[in-house]
Amino acid sequence: MTEPRLYPPVEPYATHRIAVGDGHELHVEEVGRPDGVPVVFLHGGPGGGLVPAARRFFDPRRYRAVLFDQRGAGRSTPFGGLRGNTTWHLVADLETIRERLGIDRWLVFGGSWGVTLGLAYAQTHPDRVTGLILRGVLLLRRSERDWFYQGGLRHLQPDEWERFVAPIPAAERGDVLAAYHRRLHGPDEAQARACAVAWGRWEAVNSSLRPDPGVLAHFTGEEQALPIARILSHYAVHGGFLTETQLLDGVDRIRHLPAVIVNGRYDLCCPPVSAYDLARRWPEAELRIVPGAGHSAAEPGIARELLRATDRFADLLT
Repeated sequence: MTEPRLYPPVEPYATHRIAVGDGHELHVEEVGRPDGVPVVFLHGGPGGGLVPAARRFFDPRRYRAVLFDQRGAGRSTPFGGLRGNTTWHLVADLETIRERLGIDRWLVFGGSWGVTLGLAYAQTHPDRVTGLILRGVLLLRRSERDWFYQGGLRHLQPDEWERFVAPIPAAERGDVLAAYHRRLHGPDEAQARACAVAWGRWEAVNSSLRPDPGVLAHFTGEEQALPIARILSHYAVHGGFLTETQLLDGVDRIRHLPAVIVNGRYDLCCPPVSAYDLARRWPEAELRIVPGAGHSAAEPGIARELLRATDRFADLLT
């Protein structure tokens, strides 16, 4: 099977610094054409930040793509900042960006945590959304957090699980997530940094079928490991600041919107059961389970489906 061809590398035609309160200032960029179909890209993590390849999922001749680093992530400041950093602050940020850029309605494209945020935003502001493209479904339910942080995934990744729990005393491994959260946000900076590297490795090695050295370096690097791990653990320990079934229960508010749901069959971070559960509540959405694929948008099968979806939405919304 041939590799999917993303659109060519492209630079933003405009960049912005947008203050959103609580001391946060967001990096926002626009790619494509100013009169194109508006779409907003929601990166994963939380705290993951943008990568240049994200721009390449949108035909620059047809889209006005808005990409931004969420609070505490990437080039937004303060890096790693947790003050005023919840799902609902990010939902409000999306509205601030939309209004600042003079966009009436836009397509929502999100992956992993970006799915969580995209659903929360669309269900809060359905009149501002033209459709959704969702990759690697994360609803942040207890079962999903237990799978990733409480030992479910260790049955597939036993060696990596041992590395992940190594910084946590055996007596505290009944709640690995809480134990990590205490250390990542505790007063011992050396301990926090060591835990951040272990946490970052666990995130990175499970983000694709074949671990990407670049992703691993990003999540475990000296400058970014601790800020990213702190944001991730902050959201995980609070369940994304959502009630258990909130995003499923809110689907009726957006069922009238066109949607494509893409999930890798062997996604270790976000197993396809969550995509399946979402599609059962949203039968009008198109569900694409990609064989031979994991979590990353860069995997050939996943990228192919995302490109197909953005091209179709460009036709639909033009």
